[in-house]
Amino acid sequence: MTDYHAPFQPPLDDVPASSEQAGQGCHAGAETMAAAAKAAGKSEILDLYAVDYPKGPHDQPQSMCPAFGSLRVGLRMRRTATVLSGSACCVYGLTFTSHFYGARRSVGYVPFSSETLVTGKLFEDIRDAVFELADPALYDTIVVTNLCVPTASGVPLQLLPKEINGVRIIGIDVPGFGIPTHAEAKDVLAGAMLRYARTEAEAGPVQAPQNLSKDRPTITLLGEMFPADPVGIGMMLEPLGLAAGPVVPTREWRELYAALDCAAVAAIHPFYTASVREFQTAGRKIVGSAPVGRDGTAAWLDAIGEACGIAQAKVDFAKNRFLPAIKAALLTAPIKGRLTVSGYEGSELLVARLLIESGAEVAYVGTACPRTPWSEPDREWLESKGVLVQYRASLEQDIAAVDAIRPDLAIGTTPVVQHAKQLSIPALYFTNLISARPLMGPAGAGSLATVINAALANRARFEKMTAFFDGVGSHDTAGVWEDTPVERPEFKAKYAKALAASRAAEEAVGT
Repeated sequence: MTDYHAPFQPPLDDVPASSEQAGQGCHAGAETMAAAAKAAGKSEILDLYAVDYPKGPHDQPQSMCPAFGSLRVGLRMRRTATVLSGSACCVYGLTFTSHFYGARRSVGYVPFSSETLVTGKLFEDIRDAVFELADPALYDTIVVTNLCVPTASGVPLQLLPKEINGVRIIGIDVPGFGIPTHAEAKDVLAGAMLRYARTEAEAGPVQAPQNLSKDRPTITLLGEMFPADPVGIGMMLEPLGLAAGPVVPTREWRELYAALDCAAVAAIHPFYTASVREFQTAGRKIVGSAPVGRDGTAAWLDAIGEACGIAQAKVDFAKNRFLPAIKAALLTAPIKGRLTVSGYEGSELLVARLLIESGAEVAYVGTACPRTPWSEPDREWLESKGVLVQYRASLEQDIAAVDAIRPDLAIGTTPVVQHAKQLSIPALYFTNLISARPLMGPAGAGSLATVINAALANRARFEKMTAFFDGVGSHDTAGVWEDTPVERPEFKAKYAKALAASRAAEEAVGT
């Protein structure tokens, strides 16, 4: 077991030797790893991932290791132990990132060598570790996650016991070559937990959740959001005779039962495909979009009312109660400027809607997540406003949008922000500065204005800095020098020819 106070040092001998049986190691490439995984018996799960999380028409988006998403879900749940099976370098990075984000909880790790991986001993080691961990006094659930190499090698987590000493055992595969983004990896674990909880509920009585609403039907909220948003949504549901249910991913196991026992599911984040499948199997209706801005809130309340069979008079009462407050908040905190929005959290379209209703001109929205039926209301609304919506957006597309549009403010991932600032364009990091704010209802209506308007006002500062550092150098001449380096393109051309000749000689020997 690793502890957050003292991260382990990765051993040098646990990465498998390059071989077909061992998935050819971490650096074999996505296609090779996927082929090895299918040959090792993982075809069914990879085929399901291809349907749930389609990559096309563009290449896999560039973001953090997808397993960070599922790891984060497990680490935020009470009485849940997390065990990783993967190369030590990957586990080290994932545990470091998780602790950096405040998990403050130990992460289990089952190391392996080429021998234990190829012979199947790794699975036995994982099984032994799970039995050692399964203490019902400490845990309700143990989550075991295969990273790339164990997945490619066919380590069969599905053969683990479903329960040990009353502790649930959930094994999932979260390979980088099968799950496009960390956001969708959250759905992998959330969906697996919902499936387990659904089978428990179907088999007989289950533990009653705490703070369960017993007097009103509930709406389950699908997708992580700012803590104030479920409270605001609950206030908007109250006139309909409804209550806000649990947020999925949940914080404890028993909340899964309450999430399944709902009147309808609000797919606030629209990419939770596996979770939606479990809710639909349980007979629950799914409502897309979210109560964002005046138009979004009005449409969402209508959709909730229709899904739950609420009288239109009650829906209209709720709209008359909240829509004027939202409109007033938007008018009080206007945003003036041309923006581009991009990110990999899944709420990019919702943020763009709120910005437009706040008065901003949004020319481009890029999201690393896929197009699904539950984001269609947002896509249609945005495109009616002249916005270019790009699903599965790549970094190159997001940067090209900034270059072509030259917005007054760019909202995006770290490299997009860096690129925009190099062009003297103010920029904000989506994850930390935008998505970590309330977005729903009256509370969300004016939440973005302060940070957006402050950033828009910084244009002159960026232009001043660009002028000050003009001529300092870039690329090979960047940095502080006594004498400015002189570029030698003839040397680069000479070595490029030598490398090309060397590769040609190697290919000739190979044939």
